[in-house]
Amino acid sequence: MKILVTPTSLKPDKNSSALERLGSFCGDLVFNPTEKPLSSEELLPLLRDCDGYLAGLDQVTGPVLKSCPQLRAISRYGAGYDRVDLQAARELGIKVSNTPGANAQAVAELSFALLLALARKIPCLHNETASGNWVRSTGTQLYHKTLGIVGLGAIGRKVAFCSSGFSMKVLAYDPYISKRYCTEHGIIPTDLDTLLSKADFITLHLPLNDGTYHLINDKSIALMKPGTILVNASRGGIIDEEAACQALTDGRLGGLGLDAFEHEPPGQNPLFTLQNVIATPHTGAHTHEAAEAMADMAVDNLIMMLNGENCPFLL
Repeated sequence: MKILVTPTSLKPDKNSSALERLGSFCGDLVFNPTEKPLSSEELLPLLRDCDGYLAGLDQVTGPVLKSCPQLRAISRYGAGYDRVDLQAARELGIKVSNTPGANAQAVAELSFALLLALARKIPCLHNETASGNWVRSTGTQLYHKTLGIVGLGAIGRKVAFCSSGFSMKVLAYDPYISKRYCTEHGIIPTDLDTLLSKADFITLHLPLNDGTYHLINDKSIALMKPGTILVNASRGGIIDEEAACQALTDGRLGGLGLDAFEHEPPGQNPLFTLQNVIATPHTGAHTHEAAEAMADMAVDNLIMMLNGENCPFLL
């Protein structure tokens, strides 16, 4: 048996108890030779003769899967699975699982950190001060403001909890929203247009699919209050980056925090020339605690699937 392991935070030298368990289960582990997610062209030669696959953010396309006749199971290290061709996997009899909720606290905390940093212009002020300047800049408070959460899953719910310390009014939109949960936690369920028009701060926590691609575009941005601060710590394609750049330039958007980009790595993105943009390298799940939880769950899932056992997180 042979297993490919591609998440960049799972390496043989990381002293991971989860990897030790996986190594005990299968003595032939192959690792990602790069420090980034793999394209389909880079993935295929590594995966071609593998039985199992512990997957990072690689491009797992149908043609790749069809070229891997031994592959029986893919365990996603993370909750998102938009880069895996699920239909092709099902047609080929390849089981696929993920790790929902394992990184929710980590991503929620980064989302809130981006909100605070944008509201008080912290990176810009740090750079000015470190350069010897002593500027005065007026920010805005989160206290008693309205937070709009788009996607009230495990991460969105954690963000709502974080906001309680700032006495924020919380609006939430989710096509599968639990009104009972909202009532129990003081969250106001609403439609997307209302959320966009009423919120002072907006965070996005959605999967990327045909229905969410460029959900935030020039039309949806036009619904927002002037100066709205927007954070995306989910998937980059949810935001039309060109429309966002224009809105930030003309002041319709007050700030943009991005932990995900339509193309990763993003290269020389025009957004990076703007002072009201904060960018991080898809690092929301990268805490010691979240990495350990995701690794444990992903390894357990993979072993269960390869052993023919029932995995509770099959997609």
